[in-house]
Amino acid sequence: MTCFASSSRNLHRKFIAAVITTAIAVTGFSAAPARADGDDIAKFIAGAAILGIIGAAINDHKKDRRHRPHVDPKPHPKPLPPRVRRYDLPAHCLTSVRVRGKDRNLLGMRCLRRNYDYVRELPNRCYREFDTRHKSRRGYRPGCLRKHGYRLVRR
Repeated sequence: MTCFASSSRNLHRKFIAAVITTAIAVTGFSAAPARADGDDIAKFIAGAAILGIIGAAINDHKKDRRHRPHVDPKPHPKPLPPRVRRYDLPAHCLTSVRVRGKDRNLLGMRCLRRNYDYVRELPNRCYREFDTRHKSRRGYRPGCLRKHGYRLVRR
């Protein structure tokens, strides 16, 4: 029996030695291709960084195309506050009056009263009365009003 026991121990030891030897050999072979010097590591890191940057740029481009903000084709301007709007005179109130053979531009008083809320605040020095053949015309000179900061607007 001892003979059998000693031979089984030898087989057992040989088997364990063979397994260990094979494991070390396989580990050595698999580790050899993974070894790299400093240049290879730098090239790998640079390549990974470039791929990451390209991927991020593509992803951002796709997001921009998917989530494009809605733009109204005809934007509606906000109304001006009253302190600014009071300097906007209705352009359709501008008329031409013939006085002594010359054409004079005038913002008609009746039209301004109907279409402009701040007639009382217009400068008095710009007010004029013209006598024509048929009747008297009253209104404001547009050049004078322009000098005081007023402007003609089409509404």
